[in-house]
Amino acid sequence: MRHKMLNLLNVSSTHLSTNQIILNFVIATILGLVIYLSYRTSHTRVVYSGRFNVSLLMMTMITTLVMSVIGNNVALSLGMVGALSIVRFRTAIKDPRDTAYIFWCIGIGICCGVSEFLVATIGTGFIFVTLVIFGLVQDNFRYLLVIRCDRNKENAVLATVKQFYKGKAELKVNNSTVDKSEFIFELTHKIMKKATSQGNISEKLYELGGIDSVNSVCQSDEMR
Repeated sequence: MRHKMLNLLNVSSTHLSTNQIILNFVIATILGLVIYLSYRTSHTRVVYSGRFNVSLLMMTMITTLVMSVIGNNVALSLGMVGALSIVRFRTAIKDPRDTAYIFWCIGIGICCGVSEFLVATIGTGFIFVTLVIFGLVQDNFRYLLVIRCDRNKENAVLATVKQFYKGKAELKVNNSTVDKSEFIFELTHKIMKKATSQGNISEKLYELGGIDSVNSVCQSDEMR
């Protein structure tokens, strides 16, 4: 049994020719550029990071390099897993889709490293179309309306906000002291856009008097 295990661990990886290695990296680079274009197309807001996009291309090529070295060598693959387990990544993911792009790069790198170009090409085509289409779907941003006023103006503020937003503004926070009060309302993008076309809530509130400040905050994924 010991000899069988040693023989299994000592199986060397297939020696790739120079032309095959170059071909693996050429295909990986081309598919990596497709991933690059997909990420740039589907991320049109401030969450787009050029450096992260370049790292996706590099990740594809690095994975191809690792797979070309490992081949079917069990001992080398186990050692590689142990080495990678030491690395701890601290980069914050701004968009949940970034995780999908990372796995996409790793998958393409693995396919190109073992010369499975057909699988890599077909898979890239399907994933590219899917991410470009659904990448156009925007998040339903929420807006926070923060109002600070004198305490004796609470009822007037509530009535004004209710009338302006047709009762669709949801009161989330109501803080108060002896003299001052603070209201935080939550609004959807649709309600905010529709109400803005009819006037300015700030002007109506300031007309009441006793209003210290009126602030609107867009609550997006980056803030959370």
